[in-house]
Amino acid sequence: MDALSHILEDIHMSRGEYRYVNGRGQWGFRLKGHAIFHVVLKGPVQLVLPGHDQYELQTGDIAFIPAGVEHHMGHACSKKFEHWLMEDFQGHCNEPLILGDAKSSGEEAEQQLVLALRCLLDEDMAKPLLTALPVCMLIRQGLDGSGPDWLQLGLSFLGLEAQALRPGRDTLINRLLGMFLIECVRDYIEQLPDSADNWLSAVSDPYLSQALSAIHGQPEYPWTVADLASEACLSRSAFHDRFSEIIGMPPLTYLTEHRLRLAARLLSQGDLSINRISGRVGYKSEAAFSQAFRRQYHMTPSQYRKDKLQVN
Repeated sequence: MDALSHILEDIHMSRGEYRYVNGRGQWGFRLKGHAIFHVVLKGPVQLVLPGHDQYELQTGDIAFIPAGVEHHMGHACSKKFEHWLMEDFQGHCNEPLILGDAKSSGEEAEQQLVLALRCLLDEDMAKPLLTALPVCMLIRQGLDGSGPDWLQLGLSFLGLEAQALRPGRDTLINRLLGMFLIECVRDYIEQLPDSADNWLSAVSDPYLSQALSAIHGQPEYPWTVADLASEACLSRSAFHDRFSEIIGMPPLTYLTEHRLRLAARLLSQGDLSINRISGRVGYKSEAAFSQAFRRQYHMTPSQYRKDKLQVN
């Protein structure tokens, strides 16, 4: 299995949900958290990411905000109006949420319709991916037949599920959102310039991809730089320099961070002892694991587990 597939499996997308938003006149809402897709069924709609950019979205456009940074969406002229914080976004709702007031704004004929979808993912495990992706990814004219086939298929399935309450719908919607994420990432990788230096560049690099697959496939193995260089079919020095330049850290530092992210997940699940977790992520002793974990998470494994189990 390649490194991207490992990451996509590890982030465990769940709690997929959607909501239709019908904007009338001057309207707007704020949303953050989770991985978020906005499908503009009737535009135009303005998308504003504070501190970043703003976009004018037309009918058929799709915006993907992988890290779920806070953003505003609404009528292009609604800047002076208070944006509604969409907190009540639980489960699936086919009845559109109506925002604004067409009569009071004097714009009775102008309405917009947005399908907002979001899902929860393990942000810690997804960190290499999320840091390599832009804050917002746009697919223009995704609904007019010129968009990618996967998008047409996914939206068709979603439309069918929205019309009927059938068993297994939650699982299917999680899978559909997972498909959206995977294909958006694939499309983005294909558009990366040769000069790009980030984790996704390494995933498609003919040398580094092999080493990344080895790390993610067997994190418990006592990898050395020489071992990973052999996987990449490069000399030790050439591999170390290439890995450090593209990914931004030495290979063994990356290995350590990945191991500790896996450990954090296992600790939050509460099923295994700390000693067994330390062995599963490649540490010969619980003491060595605890020291490394504390350096990265600024707390002991037992403290981390306690905090996570209290939250869950």
